[in-house]
Amino acid sequence: MNESEAGGAAAPEGMRAWIARRMGIAPEGAYYAAGAAAAGVIFAASGAESLGVLILIAAFAIGMFFRDPERTTAAPAGAILSAADGKVTDIGAGAPAELKLEDGSLRISVFMSPLDVHVNRAPVAGEISAVRHTPGEFRAAYSDAASEHNERNLIVIADAAGRRHAIVQMAGYLARRIVCRVRPGAKVARGERVGIIMFGSRVDHYLPAGYRATVAVGERVRAGESAIGEPDR
Repeated sequence: MNESEAGGAAAPEGMRAWIARRMGIAPEGAYYAAGAAAAGVIFAASGAESLGVLILIAAFAIGMFFRDPERTTAAPAGAILSAADGKVTDIGAGAPAELKLEDGSLRISVFMSPLDVHVNRAPVAGEISAVRHTPGEFRAAYSDAASEHNERNLIVIADAAGRRHAIVQMAGYLARRIVCRVRPGAKVARGERVGIIMFGSRVDHYLPAGYRATVAVGERVRAGESAIGEPDR
């Protein structure tokens, strides 16, 4: 079933988060990976070794998909970080009218394949000023039409200087679930986890006027680590 949890609760806590921390994966995948691993062990112990091994391999694959490594960055304090792992597929001027950003804003699109880490991170430090979910279609995320027609979730962050930065978590042909862990009014640090998109998709970054891109189309970036923009001095 298609599902989007825009504006959902903050980072999951409780048993699921406890399991996830020990497995090194995102909380959203903890029960899937742990359940599959337990089933594999049970089948193997009961004599169905081949089936048990296959299920354990599937559990490992699930864990790899939901992996959530710790990240640090050497980027300067004023740099904007990528919110997603993947490949830069487009850099261009402008922003959708719904964002209401000032003229001169810049869009940087990052496409995430099913093999990339899918946890999204805040590109800058600041306060969440808006979270908005827009229902839509599930076209290929790398297409130009996806930004207008696909299921998506907008997160706007106001930095200390009052500049408005935005990211759009976008569903795709395979990605059928967008999870947002932040709500308006929340404070976030640069590189802090803000959500996850399951099974590959795209994140569009909207930089305010006065910033320039520090990446090129085709370059690979890592969430919470790679700088994608900086003030245009």
